[in-house]
Amino acid sequence: MIDRLSIAPRPDSVRSLLEWVRWALAQLGHPVHPHINFVLKLAAVGFGVAREAVRPATWRRTVRGEFHRALRQAVGGGLSATLVTAALIGLVMVSQALYWLGEAGQEELIGPVLVTVLVREVAPLLVGLILLGRSGVVVVSEIGELQIGGQVSALAAQGLDPFLLLVLPRACALAIACFTLGVMFVVAALLSGFVARSLLEAARISIWSFLDRVLLAMRAGDFVVFPAKMIVIGLLVALTASLTGLTATAQDEAAHLLPRAFVRGVVGILLASIALSLAV
Repeated sequence: MIDRLSIAPRPDSVRSLLEWVRWALAQLGHPVHPHINFVLKLAAVGFGVAREAVRPATWRRTVRGEFHRALRQAVGGGLSATLVTAALIGLVMVSQALYWLGEAGQEELIGPVLVTVLVREVAPLLVGLILLGRSGVVVVSEIGELQIGGQVSALAAQGLDPFLLLVLPRACALAIACFTLGVMFVVAALLSGFVARSLLEAARISIWSFLDRVLLAMRAGDFVVFPAKMIVIGLLVALTASLTGLTATAQDEAAHLLPRAFVRGVVGILLASIALSLAV
């Protein structure tokens, strides 16, 4: 069967100009519509999570059980990767900042530089990618298998809300896990960088003076934006993974489903990080 969208009406045919405009709009909207539809679903599900998460009646025993399981998997699965990545970032970024700023006699800039680069930008991006790779793909696989196998429809037929049982606990768990891993990442990167510089060369400042400079360099907005970034990124990872799994069809395979969820998660992480950085 020939796709009607691929056949352009001829200007000299009996078709009216209005029909030609409709065809042109259809050509433009055909590849864009699925992406806009996904963004609207993402916004709706995000609003639903924010509304239902604060209601005590939502957290029944089954929902709490899923939340605890998802939280253990997210924090436990991403902890080692977070600490190793933080140690490498500390060796590359923090130790080099200490060395070169010390050589230039600009040690007072150590705090502002590390807060601007490490705390505001690097930590949220890397932790979000780690959470996406370690926990996001797990969420896609679990919910995708349930959707393809018909278990999601069976839950709805029994009067159980799949949103409350599957999406809500995972979204809250990954949001908390992302914030927890983000704090661990920053602390581990700072400590590993300072220790590495101390081992290579005698440090000119003490560890307490170093940490004090970093804390003093943080503005009031940083104490709001950094937690907001981590929580929003964790939510986006969970929601994009959950929606990708819930929209899976019988024709979808893991080879197509997981890359689709990963790309959507990466785009969400980048957009959230950029938007909140501009809000500072």
